[in-house]
Amino acid sequence: MALDHLKKRIDKALRKEKDGAAIQPVQMQMDSKFNFRCYPGVSCFTRCCRNMNIILTPYDIIRLKQRLGLTSDMFLSLYAEPEILGITGVPVARLKMLEERDGRCPFVTENGCQVYSDRPVCCRYYPIGLASLRQKEKSGGEEEEFFFLIKEEHCKGFQEPDEWTVRSWREDQESDFYDRMNREWMELLLRKRSFGEESEMPPKAKELFYMVSTNMERFRRFVFGSRFLDTYVVDEKTLKKILEDDVELMQFGFEYLKHAVFGAESPVLKLREEILDKTVKQIIKRRKKKRRRLEKLAKGRR
Repeated sequence: MALDHLKKRIDKALRKEKDGAAIQPVQMQMDSKFNFRCYPGVSCFTRCCRNMNIILTPYDIIRLKQRLGLTSDMFLSLYAEPEILGITGVPVARLKMLEERDGRCPFVTENGCQVYSDRPVCCRYYPIGLASLRQKEKSGGEEEEFFFLIKEEHCKGFQEPDEWTVRSWREDQESDFYDRMNREWMELLLRKRSFGEESEMPPKAKELFYMVSTNMERFRRFVFGSRFLDTYVVDEKTLKKILEDDVELMQFGFEYLKHAVFGAESPVLKLREEILDKTVKQIIKRRKKKRRRLEKLAKGRR
């Protein structure tokens, strides 16, 4: 797909919004400028923190559950619910809003966000939106990112004199750091989306994807308490890291999903030789069985 054609698609997608809608149909780059400041003295303070569809990234969940002193199971039960993400068909965790409090975020009070230093990356980007597309070129595939303003009518932050570029805002809010933490996860979503809507992820693959990307304790038990290490070779240094560090385990999980769900090779884990030989023999056996069945059907039609 040519880059100019890709940009036309982006323009068309953004202009689908009705007049007065929150998303402004203007593409922004890293050096694009805007004025904004949010603080307790602004009249609309915390009004944007309600009725939101916040998809929690793996790193969001790790930061929040550690901040609250909860296990992943407890955090997911109290504050999240599973959702199938758009055309990717991939299961993700969405932050629950409090219906009894006018759809307010569970972590927000009149005094502001109570988990501000560990807030999700979606909140860190606001009032900037981020979109990613992958264009298929002969060279393989190149990710195209663009930004846009989320300018809600009630928001007075845009009237403040503080000037930012997209780049300086991302640095100030640490959303660039969160992006680095979640880069491999985003790659998995893009990889699945490239297969198209007709490529349905099997139920067991969905369960595996959701566990690995939302529940570090459960994934750690899966690695160390099942036959996982009888199936895969993982070096001792990596095992020590993932045994104690959730972020290291998260990154290891991305590599595992690349292999287990998408069939990609990984430098971090490899199938044991005996398992690989067994797998190859099973594939050959299934192919022979299928060929014999087709030959039998062909004879019956003569």
